[in-house]
Amino acid sequence: MVVRRQRVKSTITYVAETWCLKAKTVAKLNSTEMDFWRSSARISRKDKIRNTSIKQKMNVTRSLLDDIKTQQLKWYGHVQRMEEWRLPKEVMKWSPPGRRKRGRPKATWAEGIRGLMGGKGLMGEDWKDRENWEKKIIVKWAQEDVETSNSLVNK
Repeated sequence: MVVRRQRVKSTITYVAETWCLKAKTVAKLNSTEMDFWRSSARISRKDKIRNTSIKQKMNVTRSLLDDIKTQQLKWYGHVQRMEEWRLPKEVMKWSPPGRRKRGRPKATWAEGIRGLMGGKGLMGEDWKDRENWEKKIIVKWAQEDVETSNSLVNK
């Protein structure tokens, strides 16, 4: 079970730290993850068992999406600590010349990271201290896991 989860997770989340998480992508990830848990528990969709019940039965504490968000914040901190001449840092700072197209602008990766940081109470310069940055990321997710599990138990 653990081997299967790790193999599936590593395949699905390959290079996920560079993804721009859009609503459609998030929905597909959640759907794929629940499909995995349902098949692991040998539960069909026809059984009409709620996802929360399946997650409790399978002792799931962190979702795939939480793992991806953690990877993204770790990658952001890693790139920010790089020297200025390094290619990933240059790519992160680069903005395309010219004007954007008409209409609502598409969300960028940097905007997604700023949203994640704001939602977790992380400040812009926190990445400078690697140990504290990773602790804050992991602690924030762990706190959310406890709150989520408590809310599931109370229902």
